[in-house]
Amino acid sequence: MRRVSQSGVVSLMAFVLAIAPFGPAVAADRDERREEERNDHRPLQKIKHFVVIYQENHSFDNLYGRWERVRGLKRADEAHTRQISQSGQLYDCLLQNDVNLTSPPSATTCANSHGGTFTSAFINAPFTIDHFIAPGDKCPPGCTRDLVHRFYQEQYQLNGGAMNRYVTGSDAVGLTMGVYGTKQLPIYKYLHTPGHPRYAIVDNFFQGAFGGSFLNHQWLVAAATPIFANAVQDGSTNDLHSIVDANGMPNTTALYVPTATVKDQRLTIKCPPPATVPNLACGDFAVNTTQPFFQPFSPGTAAAVRLPPLESTTIGDRLTGAGVDWAWYAGGWSNANGDVNGPGWTNAAGPKCIDPNAFPAAVFPNCPDLLFQFHHHPFNYFAAFNPGTVAGLANRKAHLRDEAEFLQLTQSSGMTCRLKPVSFVKPIGAENEHPGYTTETRGSEHLVSLIDAIQKSACARDTMVIVTYDEFGGSWDHVPPPGQGNTNGPHDQWGPGTRIPTLVLSPYLRKAFIVDHTSYDTTSILATLEKRFGLLPLGSRDGAVEDLSNVFEREDDD
Repeated sequence: MRRVSQSGVVSLMAFVLAIAPFGPAVAADRDERREEERNDHRPLQKIKHFVVIYQENHSFDNLYGRWERVRGLKRADEAHTRQISQSGQLYDCLLQNDVNLTSPPSATTCANSHGGTFTSAFINAPFTIDHFIAPGDKCPPGCTRDLVHRFYQEQYQLNGGAMNRYVTGSDAVGLTMGVYGTKQLPIYKYLHTPGHPRYAIVDNFFQGAFGGSFLNHQWLVAAATPIFANAVQDGSTNDLHSIVDANGMPNTTALYVPTATVKDQRLTIKCPPPATVPNLACGDFAVNTTQPFFQPFSPGTAAAVRLPPLESTTIGDRLTGAGVDWAWYAGGWSNANGDVNGPGWTNAAGPKCIDPNAFPAAVFPNCPDLLFQFHHHPFNYFAAFNPGTVAGLANRKAHLRDEAEFLQLTQSSGMTCRLKPVSFVKPIGAENEHPGYTTETRGSEHLVSLIDAIQKSACARDTMVIVTYDEFGGSWDHVPPPGQGNTNGPHDQWGPGTRIPTLVLSPYLRKAFIVDHTSYDTTSILATLEKRFGLLPLGSRDGAVEDLSNVFEREDDD
């Protein structure tokens, strides 16, 4: 033990007495520094602009599974990887029906004898799509087919968190196990170049609802499943209710035979659900792709099967009520909505739609591109945007805009950011990474162009960019969602579903690259906006989930 001499004690006491008069000032300064540190730990209030880029149809493992330090393919246990048949047997091989993966052109190397008799070039395990489709190939044929991604089928595929019936429940069978070479993606390369923007990769982010794009877009803006008012119940053509079998499946696949008559439709099954699957949602809810009542909708869709206008509250209503400006920027919107000569308009002054990529059945001035996806524009389903009313038309003009306008706004000069406080950006099908519509490379390149435009603008200094995907697109992931053998997060009869890729970019992140393992879902975006602008939650889920301000607390969550 070190001893202090008597002279040393005297000297120490003298020093203490000398600084005593400054004690309160030192303490006040310390407290002020601590308060500043606390504020630095909560930089959400410093964010002046939010940009949500909403991409299409990929699970986390399918796209980002090889990103460093994430809960990806290297951490995927066999129990959540190997796929089983309808009878519960492990497949030896993966049946393939995508033109790029069948035998031929692939050589037959595997003979399946469990859960079906067939041959294949693929064993029962994830495989790399890039080995069969080069990143530079054009689409078609250089892209995968689209994969089924519907409400009841995904629940069957999840199998209570076992994650092992993706193949059996899919029309694309073995393609569900395909993954991309993460490090070949343009977005990966962009975020690994010197001087890249600070970003967090969020590896426990789940799609808000089971199934496809239509329902998950609704959950992005309203945190709720829409009700089809006055839905027909008579079993006629206009009765849009689904019918499932004893396993909850509404359809037939190459590897699944229903146990009863089934029908895969726009609405949930009628109540009550089968006793064998008692927790399935039922009633008059629109869960699969349903066209909006207002233009733009798919040309020729009868009014009886279009969703009646919704009266419920959206995040747009909340923002507007708080005096916060916002917009939904969609690729191809001006053409589809008939905004003649607006940003992105390509059809001259009429009287016909002259763009060769317009729907053949389109009637001027509504000239949607062939890859314009009508169900990707959720605000158009709400009565507040009824173009037949003065208020609705004003709302559309103020808040439903073309993606070309968003890019124009990023071209700001000087120190003034021209973006609205909240921007949702939805690229058109050819640029949003949707399988079957575009190549992964082209979609990822467009994503990079959007981010880079923001980063090179005056907005970069106070903007939070959230990049995520509407849903899994039918692709396998190994991490069970909350409610599916995983209780780490709010859940209900609607979801959340499969894990999806998510990035958050902000200059206020503590490091240049962070991995955040917090459990989130699509409604976490709503929760983030609600927290930042002091808004009430839209529903129970966004009121309970973690918001994305957690990324600012992270230093290294590996």
